[in-house]
Amino acid sequence: MFLTNILLKKTKSKFIMVLMESVVSGHKFTARRERLGDKLELLRFDPYIQNESLYKERKKIRSFK
Repeated sequence: MFLTNILLKKTKSKFIMVLMESVVSGHKFTARRERLGDKLELLRFDPYIQNESLYKERKKIRSFK
């Protein structure tokens, strides 16, 4: 094993992609948020019910820079 592999750590990404789900209808979409930020809750247009609905963060999908 090379010494450089031990010394160089991978840096954590600043953002993560999360799955957002509608509380009313179950419609889902992905959003991006900061890794250290709070879980997302937002109002957005829901195409299933043709009205605004509350979306809550369900799970982390992946990290990216």
